[in-house]
Amino acid sequence: MTVGRIIETDADVAEGAAWLAAYDPRFEHALEQVGKLPLRRRGDGFQSLLDAICGQQISIAAAASICQRLADADLITAAGVANASVDELRACGLSRPKVKYAQALATSGIDFNGLRGKADADVIAELITVKGIGTWSAEIYAMFSLGRADVFAHGDLALQEAAKNLFDLPGRPNEKQMRELAADWSPWRGVAARLLWAYYRVLKNREGIKT
Repeated sequence: MTVGRIIETDADVAEGAAWLAAYDPRFEHALEQVGKLPLRRRGDGFQSLLDAICGQQISIAAAASICQRLADADLITAAGVANASVDELRACGLSRPKVKYAQALATSGIDFNGLRGKADADVIAELITVKGIGTWSAEIYAMFSLGRADVFAHGDLALQEAAKNLFDLPGRPNEKQMRELAADWSPWRGVAARLLWAYYRVLKNREGIKT
């Protein structure tokens, strides 16, 4: 397998959105509701995944505070985290489980530059070997840190809820059902995810839905 399309610019997202709208009029309807889709690219490498660990199950503001404290303490590299004590990492706001996850990532030996040249499935398979990095986090990294155009977060509840509403499904699809549904959106599943997230926000504001 080879690396597929990489999303680098807003024009790439717009191209994918146009493909989806032409493929299914329901996507066209959603685009009319949400407008321009965001690029949502971010840096790749160790710090990006460390930030993802910091943000698990806490608010955006709390995660930002922890990430800033780690940066201030120069604990944003694999070497820095690997050589830090538990107390030093805890002092930055990491819980004990997240300290273990950060240490596992720091000592994982992942070649982040090498990930750029691997196929989507291989990227995800390698990342989830690290304690604390689940499939969702790996998919998000592939989508937004590596720009993979055809990766989708099948277990994401907001995407499932948006799909249920947009496609008038009898219930919220589970991860397996979402994977089957999203297969038809290749090679632009990453843009479909952006569209469904945006559509979910519209639904939530309009109907007060909960996941």
